[in-house]
Amino acid sequence: MYRFVILSGCSGGGKSSLLEELARRGYSVVEEPGRRIVREETEQGGSALPWMDVAAFLRRAIAISLADRDAVPSQAWVFFDRGLIDAASALQHVTGERVLEELGRKHRYYPQVFLTPPWPEIYGTDAERRHSFHEAVIETLQRISKTSENPRAADKRQRSHHAS
Repeated sequence: MYRFVILSGCSGGGKSSLLEELARRGYSVVEEPGRRIVREETEQGGSALPWMDVAAFLRRAIAISLADRDAVPSQAWVFFDRGLIDAASALQHVTGERVLEELGRKHRYYPQVFLTPPWPEIYGTDAERRHSFHEAVIETLQRISKTSENPRAADKRQRSHHAS
């Protein structure tokens, strides 16, 4: 069983708050790559930022997500604030590069993804999150609608269809 669980959804949906509570209860959690990248790129004067070079930003998010997976204990439940699948689906959406299916097959997660809904009452912008709530909702809906189906679920459905 895959014990790596993804929390995804709109910016400002409460993912970080959920992860803080999970960490308080003793679970391993991984901060979203995006905020770490923005902090590092801003401090170093880099351009791999979503408002400057979104493709470079997303490639970096994929690399960090892979490193995050390698760094956590594989036998424990680990909760990720977004991560590999989010970055891969966004890169595929932005550039057309077909990366999502291969990364999804090679790097498995728990089959159920937990999505946080848009929550305007807690949404806020800061140095790492410059986009408006409206932009965050639109981006999330576009990304989710373009994301490929879970390869395992598609394989299972195809097998049951051929069996009948």
